[in-house]
Amino acid sequence: MDDDADFRRRARAWLDAHVTEEHRRIGGGPGSEHLGTAERRAWERELGRAGWIGLGWPESGWGNRTATLAQQVGWAEEYARSGAPARVGHIGENLLAPTLIRFGSPAQKERFLPPVARGDELWCQGFSEPGAGSDLAGVRTSAVRDGSAYRVTGQKVWTSLAQDADWCFVLARTEAGSARHRGLSLLLVPMGQPGGRIEVRPIRQLTGTSEFNEVFFDGAVASAEHVVGGAGNGWRVALGLLAVERGVSTLAQQIGFQAELREVVRTAVATGAAEDPVLRARLVRQWAELHALRWNAVETLGDDGDPGAPSVAKLLWGGWHRRLGELAVAVRGAAATVGPGDWHPADPYGLDAAQRLFLFSRADTIYGGSDEIQRNIVAERVLGLPREPRA
Repeated sequence: MDDDADFRRRARAWLDAHVTEEHRRIGGGPGSEHLGTAERRAWERELGRAGWIGLGWPESGWGNRTATLAQQVGWAEEYARSGAPARVGHIGENLLAPTLIRFGSPAQKERFLPPVARGDELWCQGFSEPGAGSDLAGVRTSAVRDGSAYRVTGQKVWTSLAQDADWCFVLARTEAGSARHRGLSLLLVPMGQPGGRIEVRPIRQLTGTSEFNEVFFDGAVASAEHVVGGAGNGWRVALGLLAVERGVSTLAQQIGFQAELREVVRTAVATGAAEDPVLRARLVRQWAELHALRWNAVETLGDDGDPGAPSVAKLLWGGWHRRLGELAVAVRGAAATVGPGDWHPADPYGLDAAQRLFLFSRADTIYGGSDEIQRNIVAERVLGLPREPRA
């Protein structure tokens, strides 16, 4: 295996050779997932052909290469530096794949890991429901055994990228009459099913875009062979997945925050807002917190033994990004209330990057487990404080 410096050089050389100006104009990412979907899927396949998907998996042989933690950080930094498009395959690569590697059967790994590594199949996450958001144990979606398959019925909400996904991993209740964390299973459900068995309804957001969705399952079919970790073990599998979602998989996103902060600083200098001592202090604090946030992410990368580390990471980056959004409009003053162009019926809700950042980042302290839930986890599982009374 290459040493860390050689790996970074090879990563930079590959990105320099393959990321074009057209790629840099595509954009995407949280708040802008509607941009360049087809182009980003093609880019995902290009990454897969070169073996750049699945660097953090502890196993190779699925069409991926593996990398040390330091090399993964190097790749994330070089990727952000290159201006390459925002990834559309991150849910499959960073959430599903580590879960399958830890809990899946050999057959499940053989079926699902290679298409993720090639960039051929995109995934979405069917966890939250209207009555079970951060309180995930309250899910009511059911999956009833029907011969060699399960019939899935229920509703999921806030399902990112469901409109483009090929598959969805769904937390459902497979034991009738069970409650809370008992009787749950994690099923792998194909999205393209005939007869209206799965309906995706986009949710219009503050940004005017619709990357989140409601998903309705009406007898959708999932193979009994595609239950991860065995029937009834869904809660254990889900906790393992959520630990990845709230911790390791956010590192590349946090590195990308640097570019957003640089743009806010440039705007502050251009508008003269940097001369205001209060705004200048906020800019400096934002810079310092970003470095602390990154050091914390690197320090805890790959550490599965600390039950509070994922929650602390989520609290840190969620709050930081929301404050950055507030700062992005503060440095522009009254100009931040005006759209980037004249109103037109074809584009009635035009926003520039700073306005979209401000609006979308309001959700950062909610999705992926709200701040309140993260603080409860730290209080109860790390500090050993008494649990909240439950009805």
